[in-house]
Amino acid sequence: MRSDAAVPLHLAQTAEAALGRIDPAVARILDRALSGEEISSADALALWQTTGPELQALCQTADELRRRAVGEAITYVVNRNINWTNICFTDCSFCAFGVSAKDPSAYFHPPERVTQKALEAWERGATEVCMQGGLAAQLTPQRYLEYLRAVKDPLPDMHVHAFSPAEIDWAMRKWEGSLEEYLRMLREAGLDTIPGTAAEILVDEVRREIAPKKLMTARWREIITTAHSVGLRSTATYMYGHVEEPRHLVAHLEVLREIQRETGGFTEFVPLGFIHYNTRLFNEGDGRPGPSFVEDLRAHAIPRLYFAGLIDNLQVSWVKLGEKMSQLLMWCGANDFSGTLMEESISRMAGATAGEYLAADRIRQLVWEIGRVPVERSTTYRHLRTYPTPGVHQPATDIAPHPALLGAA
Repeated sequence: MRSDAAVPLHLAQTAEAALGRIDPAVARILDRALSGEEISSADALALWQTTGPELQALCQTADELRRRAVGEAITYVVNRNINWTNICFTDCSFCAFGVSAKDPSAYFHPPERVTQKALEAWERGATEVCMQGGLAAQLTPQRYLEYLRAVKDPLPDMHVHAFSPAEIDWAMRKWEGSLEEYLRMLREAGLDTIPGTAAEILVDEVRREIAPKKLMTARWREIITTAHSVGLRSTATYMYGHVEEPRHLVAHLEVLREIQRETGGFTEFVPLGFIHYNTRLFNEGDGRPGPSFVEDLRAHAIPRLYFAGLIDNLQVSWVKLGEKMSQLLMWCGANDFSGTLMEESISRMAGATAGEYLAADRIRQLVWEIGRVPVERSTTYRHLRTYPTPGVHQPATDIAPHPALLGAA
């Protein structure tokens, strides 16, 4: 039953709530979120069932919480992806990137090639290289250190965002020391932050189905929290639209929220929709054909509520979503347009069609189109330059970040 009187005052300004069309149970959850209360896992699970006016109200609530947290800026980073190898032993069913060493398409870049790619990125204005690859036998703990030096020796000011927990776990299988010791060595060699990928869904029953050879939840958590403890901040992610159920997504978010309460080390949250076209998981009939439109909306809006006060930045993956869906999600809680990438292999091999490169001026145009303010940022969300209005004759200016982000590294 729905009732005008049951709609909380905080939601009275939404078009649907003003008509008394919001389910009272959903409205109460959204009202608590707008009042600054933490929503529970049960609340999040209820929100995963929203459709129609309730889903619209969820997105409007997420947008308001975004505005309060970070203001009207939409940030982006000028960066380049570098995937040094596609050779991988894990054979994850959701991935079309990894191949065996005997595959004709297999490649393995030496450190010199990584240096070349990093130098090219620097010349094109990049402030970050994001480096990840398959788990190949040639990748020793020492080789990971060599890749860091391959960037930092010629480019000491380039931010190196590299090595997922799966890659760190792979290195540790050949390392005799402790995890903390190795992470400190990586940091001393030039590692600045790490990607919180290889998370997929942090529920072991799902992980055993889609990536049984990969590290399980407890190990992923151990590596991330240890990295945070030695001063390496990270992103956080999940992958949705494959075999998971809403309860798995909520459990995943709770793991991340617990970690963030403990360490404060996550810089951003990045929902990653499953790209299904060329994957074994889909083509053998075990997985869904990626997320639906409403799943994309929920997958971005709910984390904005769930992480309120803990993770301020919510990123879209334009390479998976495309330009128009990425724009739309900026009204559903997102505030970051990801990076320029310059090259991207993992989503492309799975069948993504949004391209590998989105120029900074194109990102700014997309932001202007929706009436927001594009801001180039560092990897850790230090605001570098803002572009308040379109027009080639108005120069960009340095600006300070939103007050909520002051003090970020």
